[in-house]
Amino acid sequence: MIDLHCHVLAGIDDGPRTIEESVELARAAARAGMTTLVATPHVNRRYPNDAGTIAARAAELGERLAAEGVQLEIRAGAEISLGVAVELDPGELRRLSLGGGPWLLVEPPFASVASGLDILLLDLQRRGHRIVLAHPERCPAFQRDPRMLRSLVRDGLLTSITAGSLVGRFGGEVRRFAINLVAEGLVHNVASDAHDGGARAPGIAGELAHSGVAALADWWTDAVPSAILAGEEIPSRPPVELPAATATRRRWSRLLRAG
Repeated sequence: MIDLHCHVLAGIDDGPRTIEESVELARAAARAGMTTLVATPHVNRRYPNDAGTIAARAAELGERLAAEGVQLEIRAGAEISLGVAVELDPGELRRLSLGGGPWLLVEPPFASVASGLDILLLDLQRRGHRIVLAHPERCPAFQRDPRMLRSLVRDGLLTSITAGSLVGRFGGEVRRFAINLVAEGLVHNVASDAHDGGARAPGIAGELAHSGVAALADWWTDAVPSAILAGEEIPSRPPVELPAATATRRRWSRLLRAG
């Protein structure tokens, strides 16, 4: 499995504080079946990280893991807040891409009303950046207006939900919305968004199995992230019928009518 969104670098954001904690998280990821972690520290107002620092920390961690015999590849990336992404120098923004490819992992705001959210995202795309939305199921603006998210996906944006969202780790409303997104085919990747080896551990497979959607695990955690990192065409979702599809489609329809 490839974990496309993981806060594994030490002392750089709200993830591990020390390199030892980073190694602990990486070991947990390897035990959970990960073969590649994309290190995606926050790049926002609170954590104004830059591409050079992230690359150096990722290389340092990769060397440490190799020395300790942990079979796990570390790739550099970033989770960039939308507000910062639209202001960054174009060259720096490209250097913050996922694994050096053409895709950016962009974090939407957590505000319940985000006027112009779709306009800003589409403007980034028009400037040549391909966008993966980080945990859109936890964005109140998308919860209030799911049609906006559907429209963005139609326009070429991808979504990466957090595995824990599917099992209620962020509350019932987020879980319901995440399941609706899965049922509507609006999820392209499932990542851990891990921050440590404990409460925010790097789990994906267990959460997918518990949610009854493991049939899409290979597409979400291997085929799509491999294409993202390589800059290749995103493979089509396999024709898999999920157990909860009928019920979740009904709930999605009610959300659309209410919106």
